[in-house]
Amino acid sequence: MQQAAAPKVSFVSLGCPKALVDSERIITRLRAEGYELARKHDGADLVIVNTCGFLDSAKQESLGAIGVAMAENGKVIVTGCMGAEPEQIEAAYPGVLSITGPQQYESVLDAVHRALPPVHNPHLDLVPPQGIKLTPRHYAYLKISEGCNNRCSFCIIPKLRGDLVSRPAGDVLREAEKLVNAGVKELLVISQDTSAYGVDLKYASSPWKDREVRAKFFDLAKELGEFGAWVRLQYVYPYPHVDEVIGLMSDGKVLPYLDIPFQHASPEILKAMKRPAAQEKTLVRITKWREQCPDLTLRSTFIVGFPGETDTDFTYLLDWLDEAGIDRVGCFKYEPVAGASSNALGHAVPEEVKQERWNALMARQQKISARRLKRKVGTRQQIIIDEVGPTVSKGRSKADAPQIDGAVYVSSRRPLRVGEIVTARIERADQYDLHGSVAGF
Repeated sequence: MQQAAAPKVSFVSLGCPKALVDSERIITRLRAEGYELARKHDGADLVIVNTCGFLDSAKQESLGAIGVAMAENGKVIVTGCMGAEPEQIEAAYPGVLSITGPQQYESVLDAVHRALPPVHNPHLDLVPPQGIKLTPRHYAYLKISEGCNNRCSFCIIPKLRGDLVSRPAGDVLREAEKLVNAGVKELLVISQDTSAYGVDLKYASSPWKDREVRAKFFDLAKELGEFGAWVRLQYVYPYPHVDEVIGLMSDGKVLPYLDIPFQHASPEILKAMKRPAAQEKTLVRITKWREQCPDLTLRSTFIVGFPGETDTDFTYLLDWLDEAGIDRVGCFKYEPVAGASSNALGHAVPEEVKQERWNALMARQQKISARRLKRKVGTRQQIIIDEVGPTVSKGRSKADAPQIDGAVYVSSRRPLRVGEIVTARIERADQYDLHGSVAGF
């Protein structure tokens, strides 16, 4: 008797790394049930679109992706942040099969089952113990919590993803162990608010190996540092207890890298943004962090043109940037988001002023980044290889997160492998990237 063909699903994942982890979980479940992934919409039995709903521009991209899927396939299931407020999707595409919000894995699977029942084959339904990953084999995102307890005035993430729900430390560590055993060399620790991890659990302990580990930012980072992989901390709010992990960086347990979304520096704007964590003493703390860990790299994001931002506020931000010496910066022009309380603040900044401020901030930051990169010329750095070429390969140092930071281009006399970690001698720097040659393996 001929075996029925495995049902095929095409998948589109939009938005941030947190959404990518959601996509990985859905795909892992689908593969465990015997579904295959199709490379093209028109070769699939149905399409799943994991949407982003953070900014209007992201919503437009999500609607565009749904439109392409409807045109090329016609059977479409929508999930993700935009699905939490489905009216816009329903109005544009009334023919979609199902719309669910973020993290609603069971609802997505139920919708798939209804539209395309699984065909079980015990010989094919094999999934690696670490699950299906959408990142390259050598790095993976490790999501430690969902949701957020903060109520920043420009953000609707808590409305879309709910309040903070942390995973027990033992669960996180088991997932990390599986990933490292499967060949992952770099763990990127993510959540909406990584340093708030465990607050909702009252930092309760959970079993791991022969001991109990508290659901606390420092405790989790310390345990993750024992796997021998690169551990990169992202989306970290500068709460006072963040100071504790700098020692782990000095000791080489976690990467000397902090991704902290400062968003602004002016006290008045931070107050209007309702940002958590006292940022008045941030410059003093940054100085102390660098004294304790000279190799520390700081990445941040900033918003210009927030309602009520004056020339004085913006000048304060530029001066702060100079003094802080942030290594990597992303900058966004303020965009009103439907449902955000900042929309009611008034005092909108004209679009042309937003653009001028964005240009000025990026020009200032370019000089700061170039200056800080120049210090690395003549040093030796460990580089993880992302892409290989005949003579020059592209990788990242401990100071570079994938997708968002710069790269290191290294020449080598022998072919390199993706995921390999080599020692490179840095020979020159430009505004965002480093160039060098392999000096050791």
